[in-house]
Amino acid sequence: MNGVGTYEVRTRLLYSSRIGTVFLLLIDASIWLQRPDIVDFHNRVQPIPGAFIQDIYDFVVIGAGSAGAVMAARLSEICHWDVLLLEAGTDETFLTEVPFLYPTLQTSRVDWKFRTEPSEEFCLAMEGNRCRWPRGRALGGSSTINAMLYVRGNRRDYDGWRDLGNPGWGYDDMLPYFLKLEDMRDPNFSNLSYHSTGGPITVERYRYHTALQGYLLDGLKEMGLTNRYGEVNGPVQSGFAVPHGSIRDGLRCSTAKGYLRPATARKNLHISINTMVEKILIDPVDKRAYGVQFEKDNRRFYVMVAKEVILSAGALNSPQLLMLSGVGPREQLERHNIPVLQELPGVGRNLQDHVATGAGGYTIQAPLGATPVAYDFAQSVGVDTLRRFLLEQQGPLYGMPLCEVMGFLNTKYQDPSIDWPDIEVFLASLSDLTDGGRFGKRGTSMSDQYYGEVYEPQVYQNSYMVIPMLSRPYSTGWLELASRRPRDHIRIYPNYFADPRDMQILIEGLKFAQDLARTAAMRRINATLLDYSRSPCRRESVPNEDEFFSCLVRHYTQTIYHPCGTAKMGPVTDPLAVVDRFLRVHHVGGLRVVDASIFPVIPTGNTNVPTIATAEKAADIVKVAYAADLTAHADELRQCSTIHYDYSAAAMKENRVQKMPYDT
Repeated sequence: MNGVGTYEVRTRLLYSSRIGTVFLLLIDASIWLQRPDIVDFHNRVQPIPGAFIQDIYDFVVIGAGSAGAVMAARLSEICHWDVLLLEAGTDETFLTEVPFLYPTLQTSRVDWKFRTEPSEEFCLAMEGNRCRWPRGRALGGSSTINAMLYVRGNRRDYDGWRDLGNPGWGYDDMLPYFLKLEDMRDPNFSNLSYHSTGGPITVERYRYHTALQGYLLDGLKEMGLTNRYGEVNGPVQSGFAVPHGSIRDGLRCSTAKGYLRPATARKNLHISINTMVEKILIDPVDKRAYGVQFEKDNRRFYVMVAKEVILSAGALNSPQLLMLSGVGPREQLERHNIPVLQELPGVGRNLQDHVATGAGGYTIQAPLGATPVAYDFAQSVGVDTLRRFLLEQQGPLYGMPLCEVMGFLNTKYQDPSIDWPDIEVFLASLSDLTDGGRFGKRGTSMSDQYYGEVYEPQVYQNSYMVIPMLSRPYSTGWLELASRRPRDHIRIYPNYFADPRDMQILIEGLKFAQDLARTAAMRRINATLLDYSRSPCRRESVPNEDEFFSCLVRHYTQTIYHPCGTAKMGPVTDPLAVVDRFLRVHHVGGLRVVDASIFPVIPTGNTNVPTIATAEKAADIVKVAYAADLTAHADELRQCSTIHYDYSAAAMKENRVQKMPYDT
């Protein structure tokens, strides 16, 4: 593409970005005035000032994300345990509550703003050949900025964890924790044996959808691909359905909302925000964690622990903190002059992620005289949309356009008789055309040149996108320290497509998108693949269809924000294992890792709910480990008024916390 096209993209984005920014500011201000349910003044977390942080706690939890919030809430149910929760970010914002705005949160102040290292094999359409990896930097972590999709994974995933030498982590062991965290409010599913109510995380359907959803479901029905149970968390995972989300009254239900807000009034739980953990303090002789070093308000703090440090900083930050603390691969630590307290080669290795592609964009045309079938940018940022959201609690802002329909597919590389799909697919009622690159382009860091080549000629046209995601990659990557400075981001090497089977499977996902577009339902709205004739993937420049799709994937490579495995769980005989089945760091006392980094193998599906369930299980593991302490304090526990809380949506809505006895 010539320079004039790139200039045109930049000029138009400069103008449209002002419109988008003004709309976001207007929503934020209007929520303060018109939506007290979102402001939630009486239930919001009250962080502790630095001056009131104690010298010693029973437990220090590092990271208030999808796992850390759960650990802090559950451990502080024991009223004689003092718990300190440390979070680098701030509280959730008003905008994080609004489902439609989830893409705008990427690259904002609630995002860590990670990027992969440059590659010549993937992310070629992105600035500097580097993909963005959004990670939540706020109370609730990535559950505060994700797409809220409620997906548990597949039975075979967890049975596989168990069979790798982790007894107690099979599907039958995990199911009680999936049920424990869940408050299913969809009446069609709440009474089923494999769902439950009353848990901290509320589950609903997204409140708004476009007309495109009907066309997509009709097309899938033609192909025989609808899920016969109407959801992907039921007895059969394969097939397509309208998704459930971690949603409460149409709004986001993060772990901060579900777990921390009900617990924030407890006197034995201190929550410190804007707090940068620099190091876990480990005795070099006893090899036991005895405290945490962190920075807050331009001051350095040292806090001791009587029992344990719980590291829940996520699959990127947890390995970094382990290495900064002297636990990890000897070569990396010595390179940065970090004393090696415990050599564990697996720290930062075994990096797995659900790689996807956004190249399956299709333009559509509404039937004559009808309104746009998919999302229309001009309508979505209009005054009427804001009015409906504020006054009627409905409308496009309650929608999840990135996933009107979702499903799981067995490609030709997977045995169709086994319900263990190798592709997950998101059907989006918009594409990178829809917003003219205002949010989607920025979120992926797509270059102006590539956007100009592919999208600019058809910008703002009604369209949708099929996003296939590789369920179980064969390729694994790794992390490396950039320096010994805690604020320097870890270096990310995803190593996508190192195993050619990954590319072959993902190509099948784009072929499915093509087949869907050819159904009678989608032909009614003239579904047409985007024009790539000006891009590096021109059909005349590649020998066959597979090479064409491979080129598209290598350019428009996309994470679905599911990094995991970088502090894997496994027996001590596993050379890459970092924690045992009780999530204790091998050869280091008083230190556990509880987050997605402990996953030995990535689950078949989105990782947020499995992370929450893992933390629920880990909290019980810790309580069992201190059973003697609980027994010794049995009388105190029975009399304690802050032991166990009702986390249900009903209790929060009424601004009350129900006190219940804890059974020792």
